[in-house]
Amino acid sequence: MDRAMDKYVVRQAIKEREDDEIIGYEIMIQSDNDSLYNASESAVADTISSFLTQNTDIIFKEKLTFLSFPPSLFFRNTPKMFDKEKLVIQIEDSIVVHPLASKIMQRYHREGYRFAINDFQFSPKYFSLLEMADYAKVQIPDKKDQKGMLSLINLVDMLHGFQKYCIVVGINTKEDYDFAKEVGADFLEGNYIESATITKSSKMDYMEGNFFQLVVEVTKDEPDVDMVETIISRDASLSYAILKMVNSAYFAKRKRTSSIRQALVTLGIAQLRQWVYLLSVKDSERNNASDEVLKLSFLRATFASALVERMKTPEITKSEGYMIGMFSTMEYLIDATLEEILNGIPLPDVVKEALIQHEGLGGKLFQLILDYEHADWRKLKAHTAELNIRTNMIAQLYMDCVEEVNGIWEALSSEFERKEEEQEEAEDKSGSSDE
Repeated sequence: MDRAMDKYVVRQAIKEREDDEIIGYEIMIQSDNDSLYNASESAVADTISSFLTQNTDIIFKEKLTFLSFPPSLFFRNTPKMFDKEKLVIQIEDSIVVHPLASKIMQRYHREGYRFAINDFQFSPKYFSLLEMADYAKVQIPDKKDQKGMLSLINLVDMLHGFQKYCIVVGINTKEDYDFAKEVGADFLEGNYIESATITKSSKMDYMEGNFFQLVVEVTKDEPDVDMVETIISRDASLSYAILKMVNSAYFAKRKRTSSIRQALVTLGIAQLRQWVYLLSVKDSERNNASDEVLKLSFLRATFASALVERMKTPEITKSEGYMIGMFSTMEYLIDATLEEILNGIPLPDVVKEALIQHEGLGGKLFQLILDYEHADWRKLKAHTAELNIRTNMIAQLYMDCVEEVNGIWEALSSEFERKEEEQEEAEDKSGSSDE
């Protein structure tokens, strides 16, 4: 009996050149082979079809989704299952060389679907399809490859001449990032992007205040509920946000909650752990960059905690895994090194070792998460083996965590927006009464 194909799924952000706006995500689906697209056509189609069927509502819910389809799915009209307003169909070389490619693309194009030609090059086979494409993706060359760098400059200029957007991919270092911006790429994609979208804060005292005490308390294995209530109760904005949250439609409660203690009972500590970080962010501090970092920290924390739960012989607790994920982005939010931030607070040694030295069991867990985000499948398999985690459940686990984080974010964002609307209405009424 053939073993079921292990598959990994990760989304990689695509950002605008001039600001921190994330326009969409490429969904990268990988098998236990070096490349999913090196597998047989039927295996590829089965893997992708199965994944899309189970996760359509999760993937195509947020921003643009860039997704490649093998020929057997592309020519069977599988992309039409998805919202054309959210989907960008990536055209791989396996489709470019197919004799029916142009005809099928024209049909999709007439119906309003968008295309991105992957690994675009100076070649007639690519130019023949460029008219129907909105985006062309070009690989960043090695900085030592002078010919490749000149070619990229010419490609970007040519694509702009055809009024096409150029996405430079493989942005894994600051040098790559700076060069892609310099040559005028419209959008950038790669492992470095999450760092490049971050604007640091200089408010170190913020982390030493009320919010940070709350984070440390709720991530303990057995939090002191009385202490949690005390910390929340002495922060007016935090109290307001939590009460707004538990009274929102997300919890669908018939009876409204008016006390912090009851709010904690409604939430439960596990739910509070996931929400508290976002709840502490004031409206004036929110921007595209911090939003992406906050979502990344929640996703890492949720993913790490879920992975710990699935270790066959765990020597690390779920709360420690959660803290590793949550605090992994702190150096991007505070103008200080991660070592300076973490050494100033009472965190478990396993968390500090994981994030500062990348050592110990926690370090392997953190590296596994980074491997997944960077789509480094070979390293990922090695780390799953070291942590005794089954690889065939990671893809769905990751997407479940994405769905959970997105649900939390949307519910919270709607509450912030409602608060702004209420304030505006109150100001309008106040202005009318003054007149």
